[in-house]
Amino acid sequence: MDLCEAKLEVKQLLSRVKNRDLSRLLQWVRESDDLDELLSDNRRKILQSISEDLRGSLPQSAMLPSESTALSKMQQSSKPTVHVDSFLYDEEEVDSLCDEGSLSRSYCLSCGSTRTAPLDFLSHSFSIPELHFLFESALPDLSGRVLVDVGSRLGAVLYGGYVFSSASRLVGLEISEEFVKLQENIVQKYTMTDRIQVLHSDVRLQNVLLQNADVLVLNNVFEYFLPPEEQVGAWSFIMENFRKKGSLLVTVPCLQESLNTLQMLLPPCWVEELPLDYDVYLGKDTDPDALRQIHLYRVL
Repeated sequence: MDLCEAKLEVKQLLSRVKNRDLSRLLQWVRESDDLDELLSDNRRKILQSISEDLRGSLPQSAMLPSESTALSKMQQSSKPTVHVDSFLYDEEEVDSLCDEGSLSRSYCLSCGSTRTAPLDFLSHSFSIPELHFLFESALPDLSGRVLVDVGSRLGAVLYGGYVFSSASRLVGLEISEEFVKLQENIVQKYTMTDRIQVLHSDVRLQNVLLQNADVLVLNNVFEYFLPPEEQVGAWSFIMENFRKKGSLLVTVPCLQESLNTLQMLLPPCWVEELPLDYDVYLGKDTDPDALRQIHLYRVL
């Protein structure tokens, strides 16, 4: 059943509902968890299980002591910023952490005062709804294609690509040996070795891989983990090697914003941005504002 047929079916159904019950039915559609249970699928449950496994292997911040550059960058932010990994903790879990006192959403503007302001939350991973959106709404069918995630970290993009897409090969590049081992353990446990490969490598050493990639994912990968002069080199390397016509680039934040931050003011003319439908409904936990941080480009 396509969208037009579905709309017709819904209209016909609503026309048969008694007038006194119609408003109550529409309220149920808006507020009930029953529809989300109906629409839930095993793929999300697999990702939720992986998320729970990872939580037991990481500190609550999901940051490692070796990530000194990222930690320093966060401390230099104009507002106090904490890392809350979206793949590990959804909004309900964040609320639970706040309720038990393990996490706070605000900070004091003057010590000892009741004057507070909201903390900035930062995530270096996509949430499960964002992965669902990325692979089922933003990207086309990936059958026979190669996806490379630069700075794969916990492996969220790789696991999402495994359950939500038919990509033939999902490659994670990660410079932290600790995170590489963490990903390899998950890939082994969930028997994903047939399509997922994690490389302990810097992207700047992977020119052949980039030249053969069909999709490249960059989620906050350079800004927090490389000094500015190295960020310029990393972007230049990508522009030189990710050149296959029609290949797709996924970035958070938008590409021009990243380049402007580095004062690389020339437009990224090797790609064009593609429109995305950020208002798509993928369950009650869909956050259109979070989805709007995801940008898709095509190599010209």
